[in-house]
Amino acid sequence: MADHQETFAPRSYAALGDSFTEGLNDPGPDGRYAGWADRLAGLLAGQRPDGDFRYANLAVRGRLLDQIVAEQVPQIEQLQPELVTFCAGGNDILRPGSDPDEVAERFETAVLRLREQAGTVLVATGFDTRGVPVLGLLRGKIATYNGHLRAIADRNGCVVADLWALKSVHDKRAWSEDRLHLSPEGHQRVALLAARSLGLTTEEDPEAPWPAQAEQTAADARRENVQWAREHLLPWVTRRLRGESSGDNLSAKRPDLLPL
Repeated sequence: MADHQETFAPRSYAALGDSFTEGLNDPGPDGRYAGWADRLAGLLAGQRPDGDFRYANLAVRGRLLDQIVAEQVPQIEQLQPELVTFCAGGNDILRPGSDPDEVAERFETAVLRLREQAGTVLVATGFDTRGVPVLGLLRGKIATYNGHLRAIADRNGCVVADLWALKSVHDKRAWSEDRLHLSPEGHQRVALLAARSLGLTTEEDPEAPWPAQAEQTAADARRENVQWAREHLLPWVTRRLRGESSGDNLSAKRPDLLPL
């Protein structure tokens, strides 16, 4: 495994995953979503004053673990990047009846393939959903999967970005209106955490306190919850019941290793 000191400066980085890694809902300057992986790529490029840095993002929203393994992992065998971030299985865990033990077995099989093709592999745990409407009910299932991810990383020499322990994302400002995807500031916090997990020194702190704001009234909170359920939760549940995905017919936004 690479020596993760402050000098960690890979020349190539490829990101694999679903909507989390694609970057919903963090609008980029080119009209596509940016997200934590793009932001991490920017931090890594800053470690290469010679400008020798290339980045690919193969993530597509809505993808299940087996789809990521079938569509994205083989690309790594062609690209041979020095760093891969592999965040997958979250959509599987959210599905009714899924078994986190079984999902983790398939995740490790993919990790074994990636370790053969990439210098360093970083995996991220799931977020702590304590206090989150609906998703809070899955907290135990997510915690079980996270335990497997940490063990898999230990067994296979991977780096872990521990999102479960990232307290700053418990602030609602870290999340977009749909409460399922990060806000731009939330993506920045994750990028900083990932960078520090890789041994980089960052000027910004992923756990920096949020600015003070007026406390929300109970009535405002109820009104927001009703609006969120109508506009975001219901369509999301409906898609899952129909077996549909927001990523149907979409392809990777950045399929090749290219300079930033």
